Amino acid sequence: MEAKPSELLLCDSLMLWLQTFNASGPCKDVQDLTNGVAMAQVLHQIDVAWFDESWLSRIKEDVGDNWRIKASNLKKVLQGIMDYYHEFLGQQISEELVPDLNQISEHSDPTELGRLLQLILGCAVNCEKKQEHIQNIMTLEESVQHVVMAAIQELMSKEILSSVTNDTSGEMEQQMKRTLEDLQEALAEKEELKQRCQELDLQVAALQDEKNSLMSENEVMNDRLDQLDGSLDDPNTVVAKKYFHAQLQLEQLQEENFRLEAAKDDYRVHCEDLEKQLIELQHRSDELTCLAEESRALKDEIDVLRTFADKASKLESTVEVYRKKLEDLNDFRRQVKSLQDTNMMYMHNTVSLEEELKKANAARAQLETYKRQVQELHNRLSEESKRADTLAFELKRLEEKHEALFKEKERLIVQRDALQETNEELRCSQMQQDHLNQADASAVKSHENLAAEILPVEYREMFIRLQHENKMLLLQQEGSENERIVELQEQLEQKHRMMNELETEKRLSNERIGELQQQIEDLQKTLQEQGSKTEGSSKLKQTLEAHM
Repeated sequence: MEAKPSELLLCDSLMLWLQTFNASGPCKDVQDLTNGVAMAQVLHQIDVAWFDESWLSRIKEDVGDNWRIKASNLKKVLQGIMDYYHEFLGQQISEELVPDLNQISEHSDPTELGRLLQLILGCAVNCEKKQEHIQNIMTLEESVQHVVMAAIQELMSKEILSSVTNDTSGEMEQQMKRTLEDLQEALAEKEELKQRCQELDLQVAALQDEKNSLMSENEVMNDRLDQLDGSLDDPNTVVAKKYFHAQLQLEQLQEENFRLEAAKDDYRVHCEDLEKQLIELQHRSDELTCLAEESRALKDEIDVLRTFADKASKLESTVEVYRKKLEDLNDFRRQVKSLQDTNMMYMHNTVSLEEELKKANAARAQLETYKRQVQELHNRLSEESKRADTLAFELKRLEEKHEALFKEKERLIVQRDALQETNEELRCSQMQQDHLNQADASAVKSHENLAAEILPVEYREMFIRLQHENKMLLLQQEGSENERIVELQEQLEQKHRMMNELETEKRLSNERIGELQQQIEDLQKTLQEQGSKTEGSSKLKQTLEAHM
């Protein structure tokens, strides 16, 4: 049995993808993969926790040309893949995807080998490291990428998922209601999925255009790369940075395109399932509606016949009455015509009044919004005015402090000048006294000794202590007076601040009172106008009700 070209292309593309794992076993042609060693090593790299070393050791490497050992290895590989799908991924492999291992081991059939490699591809794109494997797929050639993506789509479309079956039992009307509700839900979900598919198609088209543009840019960059091989060796050059950045963007866009195409295929498969369910529900609903219409038609016929019988007896009694009233019909028609004319006139008036009332209500709502905005602006204005007053008060206080400091500076300058003058005078007097003291040193020493001998020791100590206490009292008095002055100044500043705040609040309250009075006058005018309009409309309604 010869393999189809598409199946051979699938097998060759998946072998190229298998070579990206750098397995120790050979995997360049179909003969290298029939023993199952390279596929087992690839599964070990895909999920080390599931396909661990103990599982890998069960695969025999020294196979040779013994097809029975090859079949045993392939059977272990297939069983591990099916257990991984069933227990780890929670999926069940369709019988269409299960390969014939005897054909692989005995005849090296590329079709069956392609199915087995397709199952390994499904393990790679569903494991925990699927992003890494998808990036490896994006590094392949574009034709190989398309074949691998088609294999993934086929694998996802043929997976058998668990479905929930609903029991359809009960009376006919309840079943029809449930069917109609399911039909409406299916239609809504179908519309949502169609819209989602359209959005995904647009995204895929945009990404495809972007991919094409990037590929054209990549070709241009490759041409430039051939010319600038020397500059790309240095990674610090601008050309190398741009090339690496473009390559990174290309990989990201390829990954995003693959993910969107996979999601698009998922939604498309789900949409087809829903369409099938929708067709089944429509058939069921048509059958139920036919039965319900038959039962309703029979009931309606019975009711019609009963009503006809009742109406026949009533009409016989009323025919005589209508014959008598037929003579007065012309008078009633003229009266009805006049009343219809007056009614139309009143209806036009009421419609015009209702339109005016709607306009007044809209203007009132707009007026309320304007009032709220004015109130907010007034609040902000009051806050800003308070802030400005406080800042003005702080500025005034700082200016007073500046003036006081300036005066203190001038006083200190005057004192400094006076001290300099006194220092010069004392220096001159000291120089004069030095000459005199050399002559009178002996006399002064004798006088000092005499004064010290005349005063007793107790009086001298008391005199020194009294001088020290006098100095300390003077310093304490100056400190307490300074503290008292500072406290009084702080109290005075607080009083000034409170007065400024009260003045600003008074000014704002006066402005608010004026605005409220103006608003009260405006509201009184509008209420008077609306009162006159409502009185006219109420009178018109009363007359209309009387005529009706």
